[in-house]
Order: sequence, then structure tokens, then C-alpha cells
Amino acid sequence: MRVRRAVAAAVTIAVGVGVVDGAVAAGPAAPAGDEDARFAPSRLAPGGKHVWVTVPGVDSDRDGRADRVHVSYRLPKRPGRVPAILEASPYFGGFVEGVANHGVDHPLHVPAAPVPTSYEELFLSKGYAYVMAESIGSGRSTGCPVSGGVAETKAMAAVVRWLGGKTYARDAGGRKVKAFWSTGRSGMIGVSYNGTLANAVAATGVPGLKAIVPISAISDWHDYYRSQGAVRAPGGYQGEDADVLARFVLTRKNPGACRQVIARLAREQDRTTGDMSSFWASRSYRPHARKVKAAVLSLHGLDDWNVMSDQSGRWLRELDRAGVPHQAWWHAEGHGDPLFYNDPQWRRQLVDWMDRWVKGRANGVMRRPGSVVSDGGRHWSHQTWPAPGSRTVSLRPAPGGRTAGPLGLGEPAYRSERLYDDARFSLAQLAKKPTSRHRLLYRTPRLRAPLELSGLASANLTAAFGARAANVSVGLAVIAPSGRTRLLSEGWLDPQNVAGTPWRGRALQPGTPYSMTVRFDMVLQHRIAAGSRLALVVASSDRHYTIRPKPGTSMTVRLGRTALNLPVIGGAGAVEAALGG
Repeated sequence: MRVRRAVAAAVTIAVGVGVVDGAVAAGPAAPAGDEDARFAPSRLAPGGKHVWVTVPGVDSDRDGRADRVHVSYRLPKRPGRVPAILEASPYFGGFVEGVANHGVDHPLHVPAAPVPTSYEELFLSKGYAYVMAESIGSGRSTGCPVSGGVAETKAMAAVVRWLGGKTYARDAGGRKVKAFWSTGRSGMIGVSYNGTLANAVAATGVPGLKAIVPISAISDWHDYYRSQGAVRAPGGYQGEDADVLARFVLTRKNPGACRQVIARLAREQDRTTGDMSSFWASRSYRPHARKVKAAVLSLHGLDDWNVMSDQSGRWLRELDRAGVPHQAWWHAEGHGDPLFYNDPQWRRQLVDWMDRWVKGRANGVMRRPGSVVSDGGRHWSHQTWPAPGSRTVSLRPAPGGRTAGPLGLGEPAYRSERLYDDARFSLAQLAKKPTSRHRLLYRTPRLRAPLELSGLASANLTAAFGARAANVSVGLAVIAPSGRTRLLSEGWLDPQNVAGTPWRGRALQPGTPYSMTVRFDMVLQHRIAAGSRLALVVASSDRHYTIRPKPGTSMTVRLGRTALNLPVIGGAGAVEAALGG
């Protein structure tokens, strides 16, 4: 996941950890034994200390030496030992410009039979050390970037162990350095990739890590670059993948040392089939939720089409099942953390969270609501996420999808409707067209009463295809009383993985119907106003997200076995009231 160039300042949050007295404030030398110590001035913690933490057992660049992580930190003015807030990132060393994404205008596969922010000053003022660590392969760290791989996680866990007093680091002169100033208790924070590293390290159960605040963060990399087997791009970055991201953050000296590592990423990520594999399974943190010992405060944008908000929603669900203390905050904007500057209640929550779990102060933060939505200075909250009383309600379509068929609580309509794939259009564009042969659209009547949604949605589809490979794309739209149409969520799927398994797709048999459940990739935590309509949009390829095969493949949808499944507070009764019975 790239720090997007247009929002780099908003996406990178610096949190510090400290290093050694006497280290050079800017442009420190490499650790002893490094044959090339010529670096540009450091971007990390100006005026801070610098150390290198060795990662035992990890040699990602295969140079015969364990990887070393460059760490910079600042200490608060107060005397004595202090806890630490750590932000790990591949972005502190800058970016490699001009890295090309993969092409996506080609047939589908057929199987054979940043800049530090004010968080630094905030936590220093609250008596924390502020620590920044450069991920392997970036900045002054050694090793190679692996886009969420195990080596990357182990490297950041090694920094937490150093903060816990378990290991030594080395300063610019090669001398051993212990974090003598640390209480041994730490928290992690970060936006985007930086928050993803917090999730990854927490999933190891490393001792000493007491709290994390992942913001717009990934919990499963397969779900970031794939969607139920479909090769899918992050919003706005069509053709990006794990190898592209690794090249983008490869800012270490002698980047050629990582050529084979990135070539291996390119092979193992498998842009041909999109299937689940051991490569992707090792980059999912959700199965390890029971290892998490850190309390988790999650923040995510409900309009984040880069790291889609189900990355937080599905992570929170697993943490809840594992009994891990957690709370969720949502905001109405996109990727990043606009609340730090705009919402004093969030800043207070952030500090109180760290004080409770890292400092061990009994401040009552866990008695606050478990889910809060911040929207333009307004807040509403629920005891948990999803909200109590949220129940899944299924809405069924009726014929008329070429224009706008009905969608409601009626009996199944045993009819079929057909669309024809055309990757020149995005799902967002198709949702706004009054009529189209490239999509089917079904909408509710105007709501007589507001509806509140809380949770994750899905769509059941039964469809047959006119080729041996196809994409499936679905959208949930809200149509305002003015007629303005906006997508709240989308989902994508490769039906070959329905015909086969998530680990191995099977070529489709043209004309054979396949039943599938498409997950929507955005959390629903919305209030839908009276007078609005909800709509289900069904298409094949999506120009902004999927591979773009040549147009023309047919997709025939059986309406009697198709439904939109929504998480509604109040369940069927609330929907009946909103639809007028």
C-alpha cells in the first residue's frame, strides 16, 4: 500500500522512540561494518538520537548479515524512565518516483484444466518518548521491502523488544546501546502502511507492546490487492501490486541488492489467477487475533477507497471474538487522519487510550462508547460495533434492471436479466446512467423514514456467463432526494474461485449458473435520510478496480436467487417502516 503522493503529508504520522546520547542529530553514519556510509540527511526526528536494531534470524537481502533497522527517537523533558510511542514506516526515507504499475487492459486468465506530524509534539508533551523506525529496505535500514511479509513484521517487533529492554541496539559508532530510559512499555500508531505495521506487530503477541492505534490500516494484504480471487486495485492506483509498492519504498543504499527479492514478489503475488496462496496467507493478521496482547483503538474513513474500511471492520470482528480490548472510531472522509487537526475529542481519546494501556492509568476510557462516528464536528456513538440491534435484512430485486428495477422485501422474482461486460466504464459511472446494457440496477422506493446501517453488507448472486472467465462487480448506492447517486460500498469477485476454491480457481462452463456471495469492501456506518433510495448495482468488469478484458462477455443474473443483504439497526421492522410496509 503506497502512501499516496497526493496525500503524503496526511498519511504519514510520526511517533518516536529514542536512541543514544551523543549520536549525530542529522545525517548519522551507518553502523560499524557498513561498507557504504554515505547517506542524505535524515528525515527522522530532527534533533533526535539514532540507533540501529538488529533483527535476529532475518536476512532479507541475503548479504550474510542480519537486517538492521534504523531508529530515531526523542525523549520528553521530564526526568526518569518513560514509556514509548513507536511509529514504524517504509516512508521516512522518501519514495522512488516513476515506478510503473502493471497493465490491466488484457484478457482474464482461464485456469488450465511522509512527513512527521504534530503527533510527535503531542506525545512528547504527555511524557512519552517518540520513536520512529524505518522499515527494512528503506532509508538507513538494511534488508529489502517485502510488502507486509514476515521479515518486515519481525523487524518492527525487534524494535519493540529493544524498547522493552530485551536487546541491544548499536549507535553510529558501533557501540551497544540499551533503551535505559524506557519503562519497557510501548504503543504503536500510524496511518496507512504505518498503521498496518502496528497491526502486524501486534499480531505476533510481542511482549511490551500494550496498545496500538492503526489508522486507515490493512489487516489482510490479499484483501487489499485482491477481492475474493479477483485481481483488484486500490482506489486510484489501477495496476499497483505488492512488487510495485516494494519498488516504491526501496530507498536504502544499494537498492540493486533487492533485485531478486522484488522479482520473487512479482512471481509469487500471482496477478494471473488472483487465487489465495501461502504468499498471501502469510500477509493476513486476522487469523492471529488471539495472539494480540495490545489494546486496539482503530480509526478509519467511511469514504476510504484506498484502504477500504472493511480492513478495519473485519479486524475488529476477529479482535472481538478473541476478547482483545478494542474500540472503533469512524470518520466521514477518505484515506488518512483528518481528525487530529479537526476533532479535539479524537485527540483526547487518543491520549487517554495510550495513558490507559501504556502508562497503566485507570482513566475510565473503556467505559466510553465502543463505536464513534465523527462527521463535520458532529458525533454519534453506539455501545459496540456493529451497533446493538443491527440485523441482516435481505432486499430482493424485481425485473427492470436495464433501467431501474424495484428492490424491496417482496417475494423472489423468478426471472433472469442479462448484461454485457464493458471495462470502459466504472461501476460508479454505470450506477449513474439512466439505462445501460452493461449493468443491472435495482432500487427501493423513496424511504418514508430514515434507516441506520451498522456492519458489513453482502450480495447473493446466481449468474451464468458467456465465457470461461469473467469479473463480477457489485455496488451499494444511495440516491438522494435530489437524484444524486453516490456509491457507499462496492464488492468484487472472480467466479472461477466459486467454481473451484479460493486457493485454486476453475474455468467457468459457459451457460452454467454459479451461486456466489459477494462481500462489500466498505463498512456501513451510515444514516440514510428519509426521501432517499438504496440501490443494488450489478456489473462485470469495473474500469477503476479490475482487470479490463475485451468487452462483450454476457452475464445472466437469476433474480429469484439474488439479494442485497444489509446490516440494519432495528432489522426487518425498521426496513418495513422505511419502505411503507
